[in-house]
Amino acid sequence: MKLIENIDAYIAIEQLEDPSIRYKAPKEKLKAYQKSIAPIRNILYGFKEEYAPGKKWCYAAWPSKKAAKFFNIDYNLFEKFIVDGMCIPTEEFTRIVKNLGDKFENAKKVYVSDSYGTEFWVSVENRVKILDDGILSEEQIALGDLGGNLPAGEVFFAPIETRGEGKIFCPLTKERYTHKFVKNVELPFKDGKLLLEKVTADSNLDVLTDAFKQSEQIDRANNVPELRTYNIGELGIGCNPVITKAIGYILTDEKINGSVHVAFGFNKSFGGTSTSQMHWDFVTAPNANITVEYKEGTKRTIMENGKLI
Repeated sequence: MKLIENIDAYIAIEQLEDPSIRYKAPKEKLKAYQKSIAPIRNILYGFKEEYAPGKKWCYAAWPSKKAAKFFNIDYNLFEKFIVDGMCIPTEEFTRIVKNLGDKFENAKKVYVSDSYGTEFWVSVENRVKILDDGILSEEQIALGDLGGNLPAGEVFFAPIETRGEGKIFCPLTKERYTHKFVKNVELPFKDGKLLLEKVTADSNLDVLTDAFKQSEQIDRANNVPELRTYNIGELGIGCNPVITKAIGYILTDEKINGSVHVAFGFNKSFGGTSTSQMHWDFVTAPNANITVEYKEGTKRTIMENGKLI
């Protein structure tokens, strides 16, 4: 703990060669692990005021053949998503991300739908948009956004946590502690809050439910100012041109070109007001439709079937 309190920054490279190793861990051990790292996350991300704003950080993906097998993807394609996804020339990548971000200037509400059942809106009024082009700018640091993942490639907001409703359909996701896949998840929310009892999935719904409830327990034990385990924490739009499909690996999935993701839980480090041990991104298929309502009252469709207009 003292070491972490005194570092200036940390860099993590994906540590598990074979993510399936956690399948063998008993449930109670995984819960103990999650509980044990909560104090560390409090320091790293500034969850508690005495540690705010947290530390600068970078978490980088890395391909291994065992991980490719785990994610059921050809290794060469897995390597392409990660390595080529990081190696887009900076000027070109900044242009791509800025072009997408410009379409949200003065945005009030964002409406998202797709052919799989996603249909929701969230409010981003007066919330800062962050352009994730792999460069940690001074502007981001000033906002309290101290890090990012590699590969990069998204525009994201901390939406207003108590507004917005609808449903997001996520074809594939993975719980971060058990590493178990959850398929074809439907997540309804109202007034910005996930309706956990109405969430459905084709597999491992209990894993998803347990993860949220465990995070809620830790949040309550941490005496957070307001319980936000289940509130919307992020709206992101992926725009990495190299990454084309979901595999269940969030470091690449949330960057899929033409996809949208919604996270529930923590967002205080990038312009929001929520503190939580939970931050789980749920990514749509890459054929999203996006309409933006602007402050002056106009509406504009900026993406159809995953393609920017």
